[in-house]
Amino acid sequence: MLEDPRITAMGLFVEAFSGLNARFNAQLAEHSLGNVDFEVLMRLARSPGGELRMTDLAAQTGLSTSGVTRVVDRLERDGLATRRACPTDRRGSFTVITPAGLAKMHEVLPDHLALIDEWFTGRLTPDELDGLLRSLRKIRDAVRPDATSGVPTMRTAA
Repeated sequence: MLEDPRITAMGLFVEAFSGLNARFNAQLAEHSLGNVDFEVLMRLARSPGGELRMTDLAAQTGLSTSGVTRVVDRLERDGLATRRACPTDRRGSFTVITPAGLAKMHEVLPDHLALIDEWFTGRLTPDELDGLLRSLRKIRDAVRPDATSGVPTMRTAA
């Protein structure tokens, strides 16, 4: 039972994620961003109109409602995002990436993509990467079916 390949698979996944995360956190800190701030800005930047409902942002990032509120408060304070009321639901609001937020993403992305290529995707063949993306989406869709909330169904971005 201790040699079960399922335990090995999970252990390797956690170790790989932890190692990548440490490298990404260090790189993002050079740009005065935390991992969660970057994730929220990336989700906004890749969304139609650069905006997402707060509830969709929470679902996509795995943050609680209060967690998303704290991140958006911080991004607003730094001028990287703003809120706007939902015109069809008084209780809802959107988070919108600002021009400064987009500029920050353009500042960060070259180094971030270089790290991704060096330590993750560049170590895989194109076929391996395609298979990994399919597998990760299959797992993500099973364990977090709400993670694609607010994303048009034709999009394939995670």
